[in-house]
Amino acid sequence: MAGLYYDEFKFGQIFQHSVRRTITEADNVWFSTTTCNPAAIHIDEDYCRNHTEFGQRIVNSAFTLGLMVGLSVGDTTLGTTVGNLGFEECRFPRPVFHGDTIRSETEVIDKRESKSRPNQGIVTFMHRAFNQKGELVAQCKRPALMMRKPEASGSGGPGSVLSACLPI
Repeated sequence: MAGLYYDEFKFGQIFQHSVRRTITEADNVWFSTTTCNPAAIHIDEDYCRNHTEFGQRIVNSAFTLGLMVGLSVGDTTLGTTVGNLGFEECRFPRPVFHGDTIRSETEVIDKRESKSRPNQGIVTFMHRAFNQKGELVAQCKRPALMMRKPEASGSGGPGSVLSACLPI
């Protein structure tokens, strides 16, 4: 299992995710049109060259958000998350352009046991994305409902593979 269980996260823990990704023009245009966002700042190069302060298209911030969180999954929640509980305090302090390479880091800023689900807990992450110059381009708090570490294997408890194979 690549992801960590609720019990394995520690307050203040920081993950520097090794997977990075260069954003292409196709990524931005596809995402913007697939999500029905016709904003000229994302899909009209001529408009941006002549009418915006950046002189070029900027990457859709929802794509940047998804990429930032997606880069974190392998190190944090892959196979151990029950569900994403939301996105809070999303910020995009600098624009992202076609050709920018994005890296991500994640900090555990809070965790608590679930009050209604004894086998789960809530971990709150602060995700941050940086471009190839090291400039912060996005950040967001994300609470996630996480599985707790299963009991020691071989116990044969309900739901275990062992108990599923034994006669009752």
